[in-house]
Amino acid sequence: EMQRSLLEDSPMVAVRRNQQRSCGLIAALCAVACGVGLVGAAVGLTPSADGLLGASSSRITLQQTKQPMMTMRSFLQQTGYNPLQAMRSPLLEQQRSSSILTPNAVAPELLEAPTKTDFSEPRFMWQSLREAIDEEMERDPNVMIMGEDVGHYGGSYKVTTDLYKKFGEMRILDTPICENGFTGMAVGAAMTGLRPIVEGMNMGFLLLAFNQISNNCGMLHYTSGGQYKVPVVIRGPGGVGRQLGAEHSQRLESYFQSIPGVQLVAVSTPRNAKALLKAAIRSDNPVVFFEHVLLYNLKDQVGGPDEVQSLEKAEMVKEGKDITILTYGRMRYTVMEAVKTLQAKGYDPEVIDLISLKPFDLHTIKNSIAKTNKAIIVEECMLTGGIGASLSAEIHERFFDLLDHNVIRLSSQDVPTAFALELEAATIVQPEQVVDAVEKVMTSCQ
Repeated sequence: EMQRSLLEDSPMVAVRRNQQRSCGLIAALCAVACGVGLVGAAVGLTPSADGLLGASSSRITLQQTKQPMMTMRSFLQQTGYNPLQAMRSPLLEQQRSSSILTPNAVAPELLEAPTKTDFSEPRFMWQSLREAIDEEMERDPNVMIMGEDVGHYGGSYKVTTDLYKKFGEMRILDTPICENGFTGMAVGAAMTGLRPIVEGMNMGFLLLAFNQISNNCGMLHYTSGGQYKVPVVIRGPGGVGRQLGAEHSQRLESYFQSIPGVQLVAVSTPRNAKALLKAAIRSDNPVVFFEHVLLYNLKDQVGGPDEVQSLEKAEMVKEGKDITILTYGRMRYTVMEAVKTLQAKGYDPEVIDLISLKPFDLHTIKNSIAKTNKAIIVEECMLTGGIGASLSAEIHERFFDLLDHNVIRLSSQDVPTAFALELEAATIVQPEQVVDAVEKVMTSCQ
């Protein structure tokens, strides 16, 4: 329901569609050619000097009638269609007659003066993220963004809508569907002094770029003896949405948490999303920036262009005295829903939004546990090896003497996320489970 509708067709969109059709046809021809070669090898046929399969004339005729490649070649000759020319011509025409392709990453001159932004007006989270990128790109010419459909389409969740009109198509760079390739390009760009933002259309897709994030983003500053910095932000939607299926409902926080040299941030409100993204862009460290897929349409007030939030600091959502609830991302709202019930039952929980998943803000966590002596971790990450597992270990090892009860973890089930709505809901933590866990801990400590 939060997927944006298609933008109106533009000349460049038409060109890209032409390219896609032609590339698809070429790919199909290549695939058929490979298939024909394999079939030829299987029947003992060998290529001859003229490119035909070497055999008797009767067998050649028979093969020609059966070969899809021959049939396709004949069709193209009859219709006069040239796939390469079909790709080339519209692009050349665009270069000759249009200013859409902007040289030197300079956008066309604005016809009207920009309007003054009213920061008192509430924003959707996707708008606050867009605002952060806009302001930072205006502030620093080295900032750029790259990813699939970030340009004319505006990103899968509208975060880069129309930014290409202001900054040009080299700073708002549409990439092929090749996460490993364009993430590597971003790392190289960061090494030379740029500050690239990589948008993953879905965080699950960034598994294809794990080598670049792990071996390059996280380690180049160390392996180069401090000669290179990698100020890159890798951001995008993740988490369990609404019936997105197993492959689009990944929670990868713990995957990236184990990488040395990479910071992890999970945003939860329009305000902290903007302030934290600005901080991440300005940081000289590589930052993996998690945005939950169901939070883009949250609406709230945001800060101005000078408001920047610490990447290492947790956020106190609600102060209390009975028990500490540690959470992040979407689960912040699951917990606050449970808090209403808990307060009605006479409990006073303290709620902390971790925000920084690496490193943890252990100072804030310690101060809270010293007051309540009890802790529950609520997360959407998996039970086994998740963020909660790591945080629970830290608390038990560092603050064991402050605890009146062992740390309780409420996490997602260790199963693929189902498409069926009821089964999907059963795999993640619900408010009733939070209420039940708090009651059990409080009762056992009486």
